[in-house]
Amino acid sequence: MSHPYNIGLEKNPANYVPLTPLTFLERSAMVYPDYPAVIHGRRRYTWRQVYDRSRRLASALMQQKVGAGDTVAVMLNNTPEMIECHFGVPMTGAVLNTLNTRLDAETLAFMLGHGEAKLLITDREYSATTKQALTLLGRELRVIDVDDPEYTGPGECLGGLDYETFLASGSPDHAWQGPADEWQAISLNYTSGTTGDPKGVVYHHRGAYLNALSNIVSWGMPPQAVYLWTLPMFHCNGWCFPWTMAANSGTNVCLRRVEAKAILNAIREHRVTHYCGAPIIHSMIINAPAELREGIEHKVSALVAAAPPPAAMIAGMARIGFDLTHVYGLTETYGPASVCAKHAAWDDLPLDDQVRLNGRQGVRYHAQEGLTVMDAETMREVPRDGQTMGEIMFRGNLVMKGYLKNPKATAEAFHGGWYHTGDLAVLQPDGYVKIKDRGKDIIISGGENISSIEVEDALCRHPAVAAAAVVAAPDKTWGEIPCAFIELREGMTVSQKELREFCRQHLARYKVPRAFVFEPLPRTSTGKIRKNVLREQIGSRSAIE
Repeated sequence: MSHPYNIGLEKNPANYVPLTPLTFLERSAMVYPDYPAVIHGRRRYTWRQVYDRSRRLASALMQQKVGAGDTVAVMLNNTPEMIECHFGVPMTGAVLNTLNTRLDAETLAFMLGHGEAKLLITDREYSATTKQALTLLGRELRVIDVDDPEYTGPGECLGGLDYETFLASGSPDHAWQGPADEWQAISLNYTSGTTGDPKGVVYHHRGAYLNALSNIVSWGMPPQAVYLWTLPMFHCNGWCFPWTMAANSGTNVCLRRVEAKAILNAIREHRVTHYCGAPIIHSMIINAPAELREGIEHKVSALVAAAPPPAAMIAGMARIGFDLTHVYGLTETYGPASVCAKHAAWDDLPLDDQVRLNGRQGVRYHAQEGLTVMDAETMREVPRDGQTMGEIMFRGNLVMKGYLKNPKATAEAFHGGWYHTGDLAVLQPDGYVKIKDRGKDIIISGGENISSIEVEDALCRHPAVAAAAVVAAPDKTWGEIPCAFIELREGMTVSQKELREFCRQHLARYKVPRAFVFEPLPRTSTGKIRKNVLREQIGSRSAIE
């Protein structure tokens, strides 16, 4: 017998609409049409104008036969065009693939091929690398060029059609449609993960919608916040903040170059209230000359991720009046999906206690259903004793659909009904998560994930290298840097400079080891390299040349 609550109470267009963050832009354009939405150099756009430009982009893309299920790749800085792509591309039903501007041509070519990009929008600054990638791709790909007036450096236009002309071919009245199913893909983000082959992380409209709102609630953002783009929008779609700021009806302050003077000038001039970034960004601000911070007297809130904030950073932020909040997540969780939620009582504690409490990975975001630490074999939660280690796991709407064209990796990641992060941690008595060790040997340098296996593979291509092991070495500026331990072939020699130049031919510059140590590698009885020994060794060195 049917339950009475199920009779005549079915979903219909009046009571059920698939969730999509695209509606945030439509709402802000209607409610706050003349409010400032985007600031970039001398350019200013209101929410009405951003909505019009995004619809023009969608219209122009559809004229190029871009539609549901297609991939549009973008190689862009934090500029107005990048924000518009976060709306205009999914308005067509297509999937937005934001490319890391720091990658090498070979990796970019792989991503363009694996994601089956139908069209590429690229900034002139990256024309040299993009041109090589297109050659390696080996097929025709329509290219739209962005020639940002704020960029005056070298570069060429590759596609014969610039973005503004392309936009002019579209209609500002384009009647876009939301997804028929909120499970539909909205974006594709590649992560190096723990192997040299990038994995394509697929986000859905539902997750993007919910994380965009979670950013507001979990951070306590007031309406019409002024947000500075120090975090690259190619990172997990800027942790979903392009959509967050549309929901917030706030102001996006764009920044092509992340430099202390530019950051602090923007904060002062535009009264920036919020920004996000890896520890290096916050350290840059703290260590900037005091005169650069003169005139900044309003409250500035900052999110830090990628590594726990050290004591000096928390103290430094407090000293200059910036409010720092630690968040944690991965590409697979739409960026941050947990937050070290603060308690007012912590403010009265000694600094050492504040650092200990605020440096944790914390508790789940409001729109994330589960965050815990489990024994990966038994899938049982570890005791809340702050001692028993397990693997951090997430469950809920802020978890990816899966890895594109990789069902094996997807199944492994979701084993037991939870997303396995690979990060080892403990649960503390108050239920907060605290990372104890990074799993799978990922090196996080300046907020960028570096696969040690990928770097090792590149090193082993050199004829003088018999074996290589790459581990993270502590660094005051970048948090971590890759350090390579090299075992040479008998009778052969190679210098650090030669290896560094060799790596630059095969890797993005930020992945190239900063230090090389030539010595026999420690191994287990089965021949496995003991990286834990190498980590201890490099951690004990007083300096790295």
